[in-house]
Order: sequence, then structure tokens, then C-alpha cells
Amino acid sequence: MPIFSKSKKQKETLVLVFDIGSSSVGGALFLRQQSGAPKIVYTLRESIKLEAELDHQKFFETTMKTLREVAGRMCLSGHGKPSEVYCVLSSPWFASQTRVIELEKNVPFVFTTKLADGLIEKEMKLFQEEHAKKYGEDMNRVRAIELKTMSTTLNGYKTSKPYGQKAKELEMSIFISMSQEALLAEIEKSIIRHFNVPEIKFISFTMASFAVARDMFVNQESFLLVNIGGEVTDISMVKKEVIRESISFPIGENFIVRRLSTGLKTTFEEARSFMTIYNEGHMADTILKKFDPVITEIRTEWLRNFQESLRNLTNDISIPATIFITVNKDLADFFSKTIKTEQLNQYTLTESKFRMLFLSLESLHGIAIVKDDVVRDPFLIIESIYINQFLR
Repeated sequence: MPIFSKSKKQKETLVLVFDIGSSSVGGALFLRQQSGAPKIVYTLRESIKLEAELDHQKFFETTMKTLREVAGRMCLSGHGKPSEVYCVLSSPWFASQTRVIELEKNVPFVFTTKLADGLIEKEMKLFQEEHAKKYGEDMNRVRAIELKTMSTTLNGYKTSKPYGQKAKELEMSIFISMSQEALLAEIEKSIIRHFNVPEIKFISFTMASFAVARDMFVNQESFLLVNIGGEVTDISMVKKEVIRESISFPIGENFIVRRLSTGLKTTFEEARSFMTIYNEGHMADTILKKFDPVITEIRTEWLRNFQESLRNLTNDISIPATIFITVNKDLADFFSKTIKTEQLNQYTLTESKFRMLFLSLESLHGIAIVKDDVVRDPFLIIESIYINQFLR
């Protein structure tokens, strides 16, 4: 299917989406409407077993085991066979990059689908080669999963309708994501054993959350997109509605649990309970004396990595002041206070004081229809909205 071809509206269909992160695997069934919001009829989420130390092979195996459990339960939910199946990957399960394609000729040329597809295909292969070379992999071991044109400029003017237009200068910003072939094959195998569908389509959470944030807040052309997952924190910088750069660092929610468990000499579950009590402001003074030094150390380390990532993210004079954040709701207050600290402003040149907006159940209210008896999961809601609106 040509990259720039127009899609047709579909009748109401049952769609299945899996969300594979670094701390849990989720699933949702929703009705894709011909127009309007998606109607979510079933959701499910299972945690990935947390280990004291991160072993990548064991982490992969545990994640796939959790996916199989979720797929099995989704199959037995009694909602029928889905017509489409999507799988949304979060870090560390994919790599992405924004590529800028430039073409200049002495005589005018016509912008056609064939021209665009040829240029994009060439750029996609270059990214695959660079990625494979960087990690010492064979090109056949990685697969491109996502390719989105974010902006097209002809003769210096941005246009949403480039087809058939003549120009001497062309600039296109495209977002490409890819993943390891072995991972994708195992995901497909795990899902197809329960849902016999001809194709499983892969997308990244970065693109899904970017599109939803951009369209929900129409006056925000530039912002930071921060996804704090189990093992990884991802940061993407958006300028003029284009994802310019992305960067990650290996500290997420699980880092907090592990550090609290070690520092307080307690189990993971008790560490999570202590964090909840702390966020609610109900912690006893005797426990708080032991808890405070540990949580301060955690906050400092995450913030240091966040600051360093922002410095490495861009050479621009300033970075956007608006931040859209996706994170477990139990840790939203912790990270909000962490990012707001004065220390952060000493190390970054922002356009103004940080304005944090959480892509939470409150901000997503009314954008998707969720049955009364269905658990509202903000990540699955974001993904359902994106698929329903943008992947027709």
C-alpha cells in the first residue's frame, strides 16, 4: 500500500490492541466506529515479574510469558474474534529515529506518491543499516515496524496536500521505528496461538502518545513527551508538531522499587506499599526518618539522568516548557515534584517555567467511550484513540 495513499472508512469492527511495556502487558478490545470515539469493551493488564537484577534474556522470557497469559485471557473474554490486531511497543522493545529527507533540483519536479515512496524507502534502509552496524547486528535481524510522514515542505512552505504540486525544493520529516526480528516473531507466535489473524500490526507508544497529545491540545506545537516506564524513561522533543529528537535512560519505576527494597531491607511489595503511603502523606515519623534519605537519593539520581538527557537531546537555545507525561498514576505526584525542583532550572534553558500535563484518566475523559464495568487504563485508552483515529 503506498505510503501516501488515502485510506477508506471502515464499518464498526472489533479491534484488539496489546500494550507491551517494561513493567506490564496490557490488552484491550474496542469497537472501531465509522466516526467518533472508540468504544472500549474490555481491558486487562498483568505485571511482569520484577527481578532483583535485570537480566535481559530472563526479562525477555518473562515478558513473553506475561503476553501469552494476557492473550489467553483476552481470548476467553467472550467478546468475539477481532478483525484487526495491533501491538504497541514501549522501550526497550523498539528503536526509533526522525529522519529528514531533502531533495533539490534545478528544474521543477512534481511531487508524486512514487517519488515520496522511493525517497522514504531509501531512508528507511539507511536507518536499518546504521542501527544494525551500531549494535553489531545483521540487517535481517531487525524489522521496520512504523513509518510516518510528519511534515512535508515544498519550496520552504509546509503543506498537508503535496500531491501533484511542483517544486524545486523538498523537505520531509519522517518517523521510523524498528524492532528485533526475533522479538516480533515471538510476539506474533504468542498472539496467533490464541487469535488466528492474517496480520499483527506493530506501532510504538511514542507515536501513539505524540499524536494524541498533539490533537488534544491543539495550541501546543512544541512540547516534551516523557514516558516513565518500568525499566526505561523515554523523552521526545516535539518542535512545530514534529518529533525532532528522542532519548532514553535506563531508570524507571522499577528502579524506585529496587532501591527502596535494598535501602529499607524489605520486599518489593512492601517497598511499593511504603511508596503509596509516602505519596498519600500518611507515613509514620519513625518510618519517614529511614525512608527520606533513600527517596532523596532516588529522586536525585533520576533527576540527574533527566537533566543530562535534556542536555544531550538538542543543541537548540531552548527546550519546550510544556511536558506531557505518561506514568503509573501512583507515581505521578512523585515525578511531578521531582521535575518541578529549582535544581532542574539551573541546568536547562527552557522557554518558561515547566508546565506539566499528565495524560491521565482525567485528561482523557470523554475522548474514548469506556463501558461502565471496564477498568479504565490510560495507556490502553491512548492507544485505542490513536488506532481508531489515525490507522483507518
